[in-house]
Amino acid sequence: MAGLHDTGSPCHLLGTPACPIHELPREPNARLEPLETQNKTLIQAHAALETSLRAPRESEENARLILRAAPVATLVMNRHGRITQANAHAEQMFGYPGGNMAGLAIEDLIPERFRAAHRDYRGNTERPPQHRIMGMAGEDFYGLRADGGEFPVEVGLSPLQLGDERVVVVSINDITERKRAEEDLRITAIAFESQAGMIVTNADGIIVRVNQSFTRLTGYAAAEAIGQTPALLRSGRHDNGFYQRMWAAIRDKGFWQGEIWNRRRNGKIYAEWLTITAVAKPGGEITHYVGTFSDITQNSEAEAEIHRLAYYDPLTQLPNRRLLHDRLAQALACGCRSRRHGAVLFLDLDNFKTLNDTRGHAVGDQLLTEVARRLQTTLREGDTVSRPDDTVSRLGGDEFVLILEDLSESAEEAAVQARHIGEKLRHALALPYDLANREFHCTASFGITLFHGHDDSIESLLKQADLALYQAKNAGRNTLRFFDPAMQAALDERSALEADLRRALKRRQLRLCYQPQLDSRRRIIGAEALLRWEHPQRGSIAPDVFIPLAEETGLILPIGHWVLQTACAQLKTWSGKATTRDLHLAVNVSARQFRQPGFVAEVEALLDDYDIDPSRLKIELTESLVIDNVADTITRMQALKAIGISFSMDDFGTGFSSLSYLKRLPLDQLKIDRSFVRDLAHDPNDAAIVQTIITMGRTLGLNVIAEGVESEAQLEFLAGHGCHAYQGYLFSRPVPVKEFERLLEPA
Repeated sequence: MAGLHDTGSPCHLLGTPACPIHELPREPNARLEPLETQNKTLIQAHAALETSLRAPRESEENARLILRAAPVATLVMNRHGRITQANAHAEQMFGYPGGNMAGLAIEDLIPERFRAAHRDYRGNTERPPQHRIMGMAGEDFYGLRADGGEFPVEVGLSPLQLGDERVVVVSINDITERKRAEEDLRITAIAFESQAGMIVTNADGIIVRVNQSFTRLTGYAAAEAIGQTPALLRSGRHDNGFYQRMWAAIRDKGFWQGEIWNRRRNGKIYAEWLTITAVAKPGGEITHYVGTFSDITQNSEAEAEIHRLAYYDPLTQLPNRRLLHDRLAQALACGCRSRRHGAVLFLDLDNFKTLNDTRGHAVGDQLLTEVARRLQTTLREGDTVSRPDDTVSRLGGDEFVLILEDLSESAEEAAVQARHIGEKLRHALALPYDLANREFHCTASFGITLFHGHDDSIESLLKQADLALYQAKNAGRNTLRFFDPAMQAALDERSALEADLRRALKRRQLRLCYQPQLDSRRRIIGAEALLRWEHPQRGSIAPDVFIPLAEETGLILPIGHWVLQTACAQLKTWSGKATTRDLHLAVNVSARQFRQPGFVAEVEALLDDYDIDPSRLKIELTESLVIDNVADTITRMQALKAIGISFSMDDFGTGFSSLSYLKRLPLDQLKIDRSFVRDLAHDPNDAAIVQTIITMGRTLGLNVIAEGVESEAQLEFLAGHGCHAYQGYLFSRPVPVKEFERLLEPA
């Protein structure tokens, strides 16, 4: 409201004032003037007809001419209530063109509910001549068109003696527009006394009218406000620029609305939602301004809280991911203008999960709050970072992102500056923390990427910084790494390989090869099914390249199912041949696949589908999978063991071997890893480990198989210490099934 007078500029907002027109300063009303003119015309025309029809007989023709020329709808009705004459206005109004009204009963032009009243009026025509207007003084009276439509009218009835005949002259005025205007005024009057505060000024900004809600909301009585300007409400919280923008919007758009702070009579400042409207004459001249407002102080405070929840982390009060994107967009724009580099630092805390698990989430939250404080404090101490409060963000968990701006125009110098700041932050975070009266040490790893204007998108920058953070973690934690384009190249290659792997599964590019497993007499007793991928363009892709990718992306689940299904189908085929029916087939199962809730049921279903002997299928599990959750592993293994499946522990000795869990597992076999077999003839440590594994297997009653056997010397050592079975290039590489089956043929 204070804006109504703060610049003196005109505006156009609501279109019409929300108050009765007659209570504003007197101005001609464009909507009512034509209706008042029609009333005067009706009375004047009626009087002229009355005079003419009373004239002598020789003037009857003149009377007819006057009737036709009358500016209002006019009828002549005989004493029987029949229409004898009607002018063109009447014919048009009632929808009877071409003189078709003559002979109609007057009641044909009146809705049923008004006909009795009209007959009473017509019955009075036997009395001395009189002039009566029906439909005025609050009465409702309607005409009836030929098409059945009704419309409000005022009707003038004048009984006249025309020679020997007594007639009634009927003048009709359509008052539809007047009724609509009166209704609008009534609604406007009610609206003006609504719960919203309303203030009306003249074109010079002088208050001429306020409603009761204005007094209730501001404390100013009408007498105190009228004659003043809305500036008496001004709070002082808005500068001149605020009001200039307000009036600029009013000039351009015709109205303004928004939040504004004003001051009550008692001096208290409050927030209100204000709409300003300029009332203009048809020619465009501004006559009044109307302000409508409501108190939104509580809403404003609630909106501030909603804003905090939407854009700030509730724990640390740092900007969240949503606001980070906004700040980073601003930083990119600023960098584009200044031509200076900026940097994004992505950090997370090392071993934060351990703290949460051992000390509880409350202590973890305390650490995160202190980390946020140290980040902000350290940045404020530097002179190369702009808007430090807005450049530190928390994405969630223990992940934080920092935006550094106004670094050097040189990429090399900007990298040095970013590293310097990153190291300061790393050292600050590595200082001891006092958490719940106990000292705690925590370090952080940083990933950094530089940006320069709009060369990179927000998402790509965050991905680059995240990838650099991943490299810092791999480098041993508590360190800092920059994004290298080679990292992005590797990332792009990984994405392309993932897409190819998905297609390979659909297009049947994967296949199984079979590496023979032999007993101490060099007889083939089975095989290990090994997955291979022949890419149509890349050629053969090594398993140690695509299998980890399948694990990370979840593709290992459909691939693992396909491997099991293919192995079962192969066992079914072998069961029909004498040379292969006794072979067993070992299949590697990933940790992710084995942990699936339906894995046991999946294996059972495949055994049933292919109707094979379960004892011929051997599942190889890695040592790391087993010790990750020993209790759950044992439960699943026992369920599969109950239906006849056998188990081999793959890569035994490379993990954390322990007799305490090993004796509880329903294993059938231990597989000595190739890394121990490779150098056992030259490395006494490997030889000792191999000998220990064989002894352990014999002690636990487990079969022992060695993989990676490539020489006779290795085979001789293994056999001399009691190894049961062998697998390696000394006997055969992994080969397609047809080639494997040829190995079974007699020499």
